[in-house]
Amino acid sequence: MPKKCFEIQTERVQIGKKLQPLVSIPVRHILQIVNKVSSTYRGLTFLIGVMFLQSSAPAQNVEFDKKNFSKDDKKLFKEARAELKKGNDYYEVYRYSTALEHYKAAQAFNPDNAELNYKVGKCYLKTMTKVKGIPYLEKALKLNPMVEPDIRYLLGQGYHLNYEFDRAIKEYKAYRSNPGVGADQVTAMMAAVGKKIEECLMGKKLVAEPARVFIDNLKVINSPYPEYSPLISADESIMIFTSRRSNTTGGGKDEGSDFHYYEDVYISYQNDGQWSAPVNVGKPINTDVHDATVGLAPDGQSLFVYRYQMSDLGDIYQCALQGDNWSKPKHLGKNINDSKAHESSACFSNDGRTMFFVSDKEEGGMGGRDIYRATLDNPDAKVGNKKRWGSAFNLSTTLNTKYDEEGVFMHPDGKTLYFSSKGHETMGGYDIFKAVKDENGTWGKPMNLGYPINTPDDDVFFVISASGKHGYYSSIKNDGMGEKDIYRVTFLGPEKPPVLNNEDNLLASLTNPVSETVIEEVIAIRTVALTILKGTVTDALSLQKVEAGIELIDNEKNKIIANFKSNSKTGKYLVSLPAGKNYGLAVKAEGYLFHSENFDIPKTAGYSEVIKDIALKKVAVGSKIVLKNIFFDFDKATLRDESTSELERLTKLLNDVPTLKIEISGHTDSKGADAYNEKLSERRAHAVVNYLVAAGIVEDRLTYKGVGEAEPVATNDTDEGRQENRRTEFKVIAK
Repeated sequence: MPKKCFEIQTERVQIGKKLQPLVSIPVRHILQIVNKVSSTYRGLTFLIGVMFLQSSAPAQNVEFDKKNFSKDDKKLFKEARAELKKGNDYYEVYRYSTALEHYKAAQAFNPDNAELNYKVGKCYLKTMTKVKGIPYLEKALKLNPMVEPDIRYLLGQGYHLNYEFDRAIKEYKAYRSNPGVGADQVTAMMAAVGKKIEECLMGKKLVAEPARVFIDNLKVINSPYPEYSPLISADESIMIFTSRRSNTTGGGKDEGSDFHYYEDVYISYQNDGQWSAPVNVGKPINTDVHDATVGLAPDGQSLFVYRYQMSDLGDIYQCALQGDNWSKPKHLGKNINDSKAHESSACFSNDGRTMFFVSDKEEGGMGGRDIYRATLDNPDAKVGNKKRWGSAFNLSTTLNTKYDEEGVFMHPDGKTLYFSSKGHETMGGYDIFKAVKDENGTWGKPMNLGYPINTPDDDVFFVISASGKHGYYSSIKNDGMGEKDIYRVTFLGPEKPPVLNNEDNLLASLTNPVSETVIEEVIAIRTVALTILKGTVTDALSLQKVEAGIELIDNEKNKIIANFKSNSKTGKYLVSLPAGKNYGLAVKAEGYLFHSENFDIPKTAGYSEVIKDIALKKVAVGSKIVLKNIFFDFDKATLRDESTSELERLTKLLNDVPTLKIEISGHTDSKGADAYNEKLSERRAHAVVNYLVAAGIVEDRLTYKGVGEAEPVATNDTDEGRQENRRTEFKVIAK
């Protein structure tokens, strides 16, 4: 065969592979090419022309009628009709995934039925692999443009999900011009289609300006089954998530819904940047039915979970980590859970005293699902006392829309909220947004996190580490291991602009200098104004781990702003300290002297992690404690107001142990004359004693002395060291 003819045949195959049918080439061009080859091949020309004209003919809709098929296909026809009926039965009750399997079996026998192609395409749009429905919808439209009134709308959805925004807009507009709906539905239809077109326009904008991120599949976490709703501790040491694996508690499947395994909660730990293989957390969190992750406190010690109940739509429960074991989940009560509504997601504030949750309840809502806020009625209650969540209020008209909001997450900085929404400026489905609250408590305009984090499909349940470097969420992607997988997003800093070399390469023969352009290396974002304080609480002598209560105090307001506990088995604790406050930290356990720390974090501070292991000392003669939240005016012995909480804590200790006698000592750094420093430190120690006496402590239980610079605990050669040396201590002299 001449080479020219071979090339024509090859070209036809290539066009077919690209889904560009030969009919897109005018007939006269094909015939001209063949005529030019040789008159010897007139027969071939005629054959190609006939084949081409046949392929150009309009596709014919083939109804499922036995007269359209040969008698030899009678058995296959009967089987296909049975599959079609089964598919229709499931389709009518919205069991699209199950219907799809039967439809595909029927479609294999008769691929040219418009209604069946329409239903296959629609079923795909209702599953996780939505874009697979595009060719079926295209074929349905070709077979019968009037197959169903919404065919153009569904095809627009398919193109929309496949990032073919211009084609989607064309189909949406075509549907809008001939919607096939009643007069009472036109207004709603016009609004819905208008929003879809706006989403496509936003999609084009976001894809053209992608966010600077890496997105990685966490393969050690994921499985062939669905994984979603990841939760992390502030330091990324723990991940708790939901999965529908074969080792679900009880081993049952949801036969009333999708026949997948019931949801269970799983946990993984990160060490040296590597996540461990996840394990089922077991009972009492997991039951024989649906149990799913909802929200995790920044320290990883408290957890919100969702539980399905036959009597309602499912509610949110709360449990606490006690050593290695989680407590039995406790129902949050009617202030949070509405028996007529669905509460689907929630999160803790950084101090644990406020919760944010999503509900579709009618009272107080703006439409669909909204974000609500509730606070603890008695946040300072002692361990063992009941803490009840108070009444819930709609969070903000700035954040909530007439569309659905979902997947709420408060960053540990206490002011940055992440959530998903179908409103605002989305590119389709739920998009993830970020909103920041100012010092007056007013929420700013939500900002879309951008592509490729957001897609034209639903993007929900996003959480982010305290550092702001890593985010986690579930998504359906081509590299996925199952229906849904959990992905890690690594945020990069803005690309640095080109910079010029410090030295111009001047050439004597040229008037203008020559400069070399250099692109500097991209660095990761480090802009979160937050300090994470973490460590382990132990007994100072035995080094055994201690479960201790931890109070976080705003020293300027002399107010406890948060209560935490160290883990009873590991002794670990974690506290979030948003920038812009002078914090006092008091660590207390029965039988021990309290331990105090001070962290004065300016507003301009960036992100940092501070590891502070705390060794508690028993109430014993000779034990010394540094009172790190005692403050004096510069070069004076006047107690500042910020000292009140620490002084009250010391007063309480003396009242709780009425036989305790202590010595207060004042210390300075090495600056200034020795005699002056000793006298100043003595006056400061005396000021503390005077406060205690005024608070009702018997004076003969108290002594004081000024040490000056004689007993340094750090070097006096640095500002940090000198600050450590300027301190007030107390020592137990009798018990």
